[in-house]
Amino acid sequence: MRTADLAQGDDPPPELDASAPPGPITERSPLELFWRRLRTDKVALAGLMFVGLLVIVAIFAPQIVKLFGAPAPDVQSSAALDPTFGSPTGPSGEHLFGVDKLGQDVFSRVIYGARVSLEVAILATGSAVIIGVLIGLLAGYYGGWVDTALSRGLDVLLAFPILLLGIGLASACSLGDGCLGGVIKPGLTVVVSVISIATFPYIARIIRGQVLSLREKEFFESARSLGASNRRIIFRQILPNLVAPIIVYTTLVLPQNILFEAALSFLGVGVQPPTASWGQMIADATAVFDTAWWFMVFPGVALVLTVLAFNLVGDGLQDAMNPKTGR
Repeated sequence: MRTADLAQGDDPPPELDASAPPGPITERSPLELFWRRLRTDKVALAGLMFVGLLVIVAIFAPQIVKLFGAPAPDVQSSAALDPTFGSPTGPSGEHLFGVDKLGQDVFSRVIYGARVSLEVAILATGSAVIIGVLIGLLAGYYGGWVDTALSRGLDVLLAFPILLLGIGLASACSLGDGCLGGVIKPGLTVVVSVISIATFPYIARIIRGQVLSLREKEFFESARSLGASNRRIIFRQILPNLVAPIIVYTTLVLPQNILFEAALSFLGVGVQPPTASWGQMIADATAVFDTAWWFMVFPGVALVLTVLAFNLVGDGLQDAMNPKTGR
């Protein structure tokens, strides 16, 4: 409404009243701005809900299996197989997802497979992030011969094909007492170690680049001029500015490591039987897929949905933490 359109004697609206005191200006914290951007991304929220549901399923796997009346994942029952040919039977009221060629309940193994996939992904990703962040901080901050030595070592690791490197290490450490005097033992420890070794060089290179950029900022020069120690500058000044990229890249690496674990299990050098693993289930189903489709479909769908959900969450976090996002 224009001022000229106001009738004589009428009070102007609040937005035109110059004498009215200005309203309070509220300042939003970075966390509030982050949540404001994230909640507008419905796809990322859907992925986050699925990830939360998957975590609940992994934690309460024994209770969920018991609730549906399914047997334990390592229980073999010849009575569940076809009585005539001894072949796997499909979904039924007693076995929701059918059984495999050993008579093991597919539903139970899919539920427990979620626990294995998340456990491997979280442990391997956490180890890779810690190692990669430390190496990236040292290389980017000190520069010189430290940066050269660490960067060339990362280049050597990056030169190896990841899957072949994983197969070789997993095969070598799966024999006897493992590697490094028994520190890396056969089983889950081997898989976590292999994925960590194959993943941390990428994180280190990204963190190194971020640190090199932060060294050109004013706060870095101010801290140096005030006589702050190297440790204080690294952990009090630089590291807090790396939280956002670390979180985003971690969420993007998680689904890759889930696929990596599934690939190693598919090739027979990952999680070993009788432990349930989606990759191992898919590998066992390749020979009977034409007659027992359920044995491959259900773990395959679980793997696809899990990786997709983590990727959607990672993309949503990347957009929400980007201050230039106009949402």
